[in-house]
Amino acid sequence: MVSTSDPYWAALAQDDARSAVSELYQRHWAGLVRLAVLVMDDRQAAEDVVQEAFADLYRHWPLRDSGKALGYLRTAVVNRSRSVLRRRKVARLYTPHHEAPDDSAETSAVLGEDRSQVRQALRALPTRTRAVLVLRYYFDLPFAEIAEILGIGESTARSTSSRGIAVLTDRLKELR
Repeated sequence: MVSTSDPYWAALAQDDARSAVSELYQRHWAGLVRLAVLVMDDRQAAEDVVQEAFADLYRHWPLRDSGKALGYLRTAVVNRSRSVLRRRKVARLYTPHHEAPDDSAETSAVLGEDRSQVRQALRALPTRTRAVLVLRYYFDLPFAEIAEILGIGESTARSTSSRGIAVLTDRLKELR
């Protein structure tokens, strides 16, 4: 191996790397992109993966056995493609599934009006009653947990909920 501490030899090795990697790029880029597309089924991501593999090869040039550069590139492309697929899978696990609304525009408008009326009726309730109802029916918490959160007794949470529902029902009847 040539010493790269001497600037002359370092420049020569750099030129060698540039021409060798450039030659590999011209000959094998399209085939490596096809390989990545077959693994990932995404042309843009495949091109990115191949570009990264060539940049990595250039940074590590010269290889111990330069005849294995194509094998190095193929392995790098497959491994990077698999990494992209793993990252996508993990991302899908944490991305909520979007469902298109099944309701018509009229139904959505009526539901929006109903929700507005419920919010208006809730705002008119005392703070503790509103908190109990929201914790019970929006967050679906048991009365024991509601009591602990609000610092009240469980029976108080139950009775507050019962009275709050009665008042809320009456107010919603008035609004309609």
